[in-house]
Amino acid sequence: MHKAVAIIPARFASTRLQGKPLAILKEKPVIQHVYEQVAAADSLDAVFVATDDKRIFDVVNNFGGKAVMTSSSHISGTDRIAEAAKNIDCEIIVNVQSDEPFIRPEMVDDTVKLLVDDPRAAISTLAKKTTNMEEILSPNVVKVVMDNEGFAMYFSRSPIPYYRDEWQVQNTEHRTQNTDFNLVFKVQTSDPRHQTFFCYKHIGIYGFRKEALLDFSLMGQGVLEMIEKLEQLRALASGMKIKVKETTYDTFGIDTVEDLRKAEEWLSLSS
Repeated sequence: MHKAVAIIPARFASTRLQGKPLAILKEKPVIQHVYEQVAAADSLDAVFVATDDKRIFDVVNNFGGKAVMTSSSHISGTDRIAEAAKNIDCEIIVNVQSDEPFIRPEMVDDTVKLLVDDPRAAISTLAKKTTNMEEILSPNVVKVVMDNEGFAMYFSRSPIPYYRDEWQVQNTEHRTQNTDFNLVFKVQTSDPRHQTFFCYKHIGIYGFRKEALLDFSLMGQGVLEMIEKLEQLRALASGMKIKVKETTYDTFGIDTVEDLRKAEEWLSLSS
């Protein structure tokens, strides 16, 4: 039997929405929505919130959850859950972001099952097919490509794969103030019928074998990780195998007050 737990890293500080784990969404803090969704997964033996903030710690304990205090010096949520995992008896750890109130229990179960079923995988995650060109071109939506066995080959903020024959760069603009490049794509095809392009957008939930998580947290940042600002590239560059499963479920994180408003609307429609 594989003992699996979920650890939800949560910090109070946030550039765009200060204290977002404690923001109220349908009469509950966001962190409680996340916790309850994750706790409903069949594959887990326990759920923990790892935080460096006493306010979050107290709120989690008050609604009946389990919270552990961690250092305030961690750069990423993965480092935070690695500290918490050291003292937890488990084989598999699922990392769920604290601002994902629409995460589904089935997504947690799928993430665990990938590691249970394939001993070659050190890490597991999910991806969803998208045909939305705005998502495909957005640097805020991370894309992933997989090999024939479902292992991640690369993650990028750029559209991958790139449809060379159908997409052409119409113009390129370089903004020197923030070093961003704007690429405007023009879709061209000889097929008179409408052609649909798709990519797999990465869903930010991870499963780790415990030893892989602890090893990962000791690695220094890699070049690709620093370029794309994607820490999963550190794992790929080191040779860790990441197994990816396609999911039909979607989710979105809450980063702004506007996101919180949209989340209220989603919950109102689904209730």
